[in-house]
Amino acid sequence: MKIIDMRCRPAYLHPFFGAIEGSAEYETARWLNRRVGTRGTDDHFKRSLTREGFLAEVRDAGLTYAVVVGRQIPSQQISNDFLHEITAPHRELVAIAGVDPEQHGIDKTIAEIDRAIDRLGLKAINIEPGFGIEPRHADDPLYFPIYEHLVKRHIPLSLMSGPTSPNALFNDPNRLVKVAQNFPTLKIICYHGYYPNCAGLTGAAFRYTNIYPVPDMYGFIAGGETLINAAKSFLQDQLLFGSSYPFRPIKQSIDDFKAFGFSDAILEKLLYANAATVLGVE
Repeated sequence: MKIIDMRCRPAYLHPFFGAIEGSAEYETARWLNRRVGTRGTDDHFKRSLTREGFLAEVRDAGLTYAVVVGRQIPSQQISNDFLHEITAPHRELVAIAGVDPEQHGIDKTIAEIDRAIDRLGLKAINIEPGFGIEPRHADDPLYFPIYEHLVKRHIPLSLMSGPTSPNALFNDPNRLVKVAQNFPTLKIICYHGYYPNCAGLTGAAFRYTNIYPVPDMYGFIAGGETLINAAKSFLQDQLLFGSSYPFRPIKQSIDDFKAFGFSDAILEKLLYANAATVLGVE
């Protein structure tokens, strides 16, 4: 079975993901692994400390594609050139570019979007409104020129919001509705499923079919089952699979996802076809 893992951020990307053994971030990453249901050792996490280890983890899990998600927020700058460097040589790896119009302005951000897609070959654009210098919601007017450009270019948008947002008030899926309503052809990938507010995202995705929830690691713990259950019916063409590696093992996440009891036809959509359509890969 073909599988696309929509959310991978190997530890070597940035100290935040545990790149430095013995650091507070390293210990936090290991703690989060246990919190979201990792079974056994932390070997999968340690492998992601190197490029070779991450690639081995992806291949051992049998992924068709692992999607490495970029990030541009004040405390973490992962350059899109670096994302291109680490993914382009390997057929299993693709990347989503990070941008931040709050830091760089609209014109520079649009130029970077075009460069990341046209020159670097990245597949979508990631924005994290709740992590800005000034925390914002997805429907903040600042982002509307960016959304308009993405629509014009047929480029998917990815947003991240969940319990790790600095301010829980900015983890509100109801604020996504205005975006989906105003930009009906914009494919909106929602990482972390707005956990623990998954019911709100489920309702928004019921109404607006251009919303693509990715519950990723939160789909495996209490509260995430709303999105999972909805994927057995009306959400089957929208839900996307993600492991949140290295915060959860890829292979274990695949096995646990299969155990949810989806039919074979729906499982093929959730593990591969929906994501392939959104990202425009074969």
